[in-house]
Amino acid sequence: MIIAVDFDGTLAVTDYPTIIRPITPIIYYCKQVRERGDTLILWTCRHGKELEEAVEWCKQQGLEFDYINENPPDRIAIYGDCRKVYADVYI
Repeated sequence: MIIAVDFDGTLAVTDYPTIIRPITPIIYYCKQVRERGDTLILWTCRHGKELEEAVEWCKQQGLEFDYINENPPDRIAIYGDCRKVYADVYI
């Protein structure tokens, strides 16, 4: 499965661009799906410095992603490389 997850208000309580605290149940779920071998995509409107900060913050929470704001190569082969991220589940 491919799971795409948003950052602000989903993985973290934020007052954009400030990251206030983790939303623990969602972070836990994301870690679980990645451990079972599913593909995890961070799908966020953050970019530049704010995106880098969010990715680093996630790493500090023990959460890493297979892709960030991009589709896996097998989906690009099927649907082309478009801005919309393909996923089986969107959080």
